[in-house]
Amino acid sequence: MKVTDHIKQANGKTLFSFEVIPPKKGTNIQDLYNNIDPLMEFNPPFIDVTTSREEYVYIDKGNGLLDKRITRMRPGTVGICASIMHKYQVDAIPHLLCGGFTKEETEYVLVDCHYLGLDNVMALRGDSMKDEPYFTPVKGGNAFAADLVKQISNLNKGQYLHDDFKVTHNSDFCIGVAGYPEKHMEAPSLINDLRRLKEKVDAGADYVVTQMFFDNNKYFEFVEKAREAGITVPIIPGIKPIAVKRHLQILPQVFKIDLPQNLIEAVEDCKDNKAVRQVGIEFAIQQSKELKAAGVPVLHYYSMGKSDNVKAIASALF
Repeated sequence: MKVTDHIKQANGKTLFSFEVIPPKKGTNIQDLYNNIDPLMEFNPPFIDVTTSREEYVYIDKGNGLLDKRITRMRPGTVGICASIMHKYQVDAIPHLLCGGFTKEETEYVLVDCHYLGLDNVMALRGDSMKDEPYFTPVKGGNAFAADLVKQISNLNKGQYLHDDFKVTHNSDFCIGVAGYPEKHMEAPSLINDLRRLKEKVDAGADYVVTQMFFDNNKYFEFVEKAREAGITVPIIPGIKPIAVKRHLQILPQVFKIDLPQNLIEAVEDCKDNKAVRQVGIEFAIQQSKELKAAGVPVLHYYSMGKSDNVKAIASALF
């Protein structure tokens, strides 16, 4: 079922969902299941599965030279989605990236998703490579998320990249995109960033999931400005519970977001990461309660492979 249909059928009730990351190559998928299992009691209608872009590795050739090669450390997003749907009977949403994929490769992934009965996809530009100062699409790839959305939307209409044939069964993907309450790090202003979001919606996006934020007022203001800009699709808040002290440095640095001073001080007062994790849980519970009271369609949690803190939060809410 489409995410938008799940929201409509909820009749104003706030739904619970979360995001997982594929296991690294050479590890067991059972670890992923072990972290999904405790969250199923809260009846998530859908689960997101992230996609990793390519990385460079250097192979020692034994003569003092290094061979630069491309690899993916967390492959298998579509296969994991199929497995989750089969095991848990919930909708699974694969993340699709511009970065690292040609349009042809993207089309093949979409065809696989269509064959497997996946109703939803998340269209993202993705980050730049670690050694690149700015995002650069691969040759023949989509440069922006709006381009990726348009490709998916065209496929829903039976328009393939190169093949001209009679399509008997169109795909009908519900398309999600990302939104940034504190603006995308590369955007010159929030207004400009909202224009880019409007382009994605105009290209065919059906709903928005926000980047993590820790000040609900920034989400509420973002939604208000988005509505003023003519963006009418559901805007789902993304929640990330603080788990370790180094998040105080990592999250602002990587995601270019602000942390509330009361949260910073509470984390700094913790003697160890166990205490930090509890602070993160309590803060996320209060944050989630306020969002739920405001009638958000879904509370979407970034679990990052661990579910104990998300379970504690969900237990207080659902």
